[in-house]
Formats: sequence, C-alpha cells, structure tokens
Amino acid sequence: MSDAELVADGVDHSLDPRVIPLQRISGALVFALPALGSLVFVVMADDPPAWLRVAVWLTFVAITQWHAYRWPPRAYAHTSYRVDEQGIEIRKGVHWRVVINVPKSRVQHIDVSQGPVERKYGLGTLVIYTAGTDHAKVELEGLEHGRALSIREHLLPRPELLAESGDAV
Repeated sequence: MSDAELVADGVDHSLDPRVIPLQRISGALVFALPALGSLVFVVMADDPPAWLRVAVWLTFVAITQWHAYRWPPRAYAHTSYRVDEQGIEIRKGVHWRVVINVPKSRVQHIDVSQGPVERKYGLGTLVIYTAGTDHAKVELEGLEHGRALSIREHLLPRPELLAESGDAV
C-alpha cells in the first residue's frame, strides 16, 4: 500500500504541532513591520507629548506581540483535516468556523509549497486548486512536508482513471 493510499484513512487529523512556533515567528515578523513603520511617526510627531506617544506605541507593540504569541495555539486547536477516498475535508476557525469539502473530482491541480521558515521546521502548505468559483484555491498550512506530498498524490487524478474515462493524459 502506497503512502498516498495510507493518508486516506477517513480520520480527523490535527496539523503538525511544529506549526505553532512557525506561526509565532511569522506573526512576530508581520507585526514588527507596522511597529517599525509607526515608530517613525512617533519620533517625528509634535503632539501629544513624547512620553505619551512612546507609551501608546509601546502598548501597541506589546499587544500585537502578545497576540502573535497567544493566537497560534488557539488556531491549531481549531484546525483539522480528514482525507478519505472521496477527497479532503478541512475544518478551521477560532471564532468563525469554516468546513471546506473538496471532492477529488473537483481538483484541478495541487501545489505543495515551503517557505524558508517552513523548510526549517520540515513543514509545507498544501494548495488545492478546484473547478468552480467558491473556494477555487484551498490552502492547508502546517502539514509535515512528506504528508502534504502524500495527500497531493492521493488527491491528484490517476492516469489510468483518466485513460478509462477517455480524457487525454
């Protein structure tokens, strides 16, 4: 039995737990850019007094960094996926919950990507492009890279099935 067939177990799976530190790093970097940009205005402004501008800026930075640290475990706890013979189902969302079902028959193509930080943690992002307008691009971040490749292989149309249906390979 191939790895692609083993992933279609019909069981709900959590993301790889290494996604939590990865998202913490990404969040800290994303929030650092506006913080540095706003520092220019804090230094250049004339009103209100400097101590108040600095206090507001430090509060903003502290809240955003706290959020970047605290959010990833919550998002991790509310994200799961299930792969079966029909396709993949992704459940995510802390406040607004979303359930996305992608049947294999709607899959156009699939990418597995890795940024530099994802590569350091051995993780990847599965990107599924579907036929249709709603959820035409479905992303599942935080998968172990090998597992993402196995899911991709499972969801892609098999050449022998295409030949049977009369479609060109």
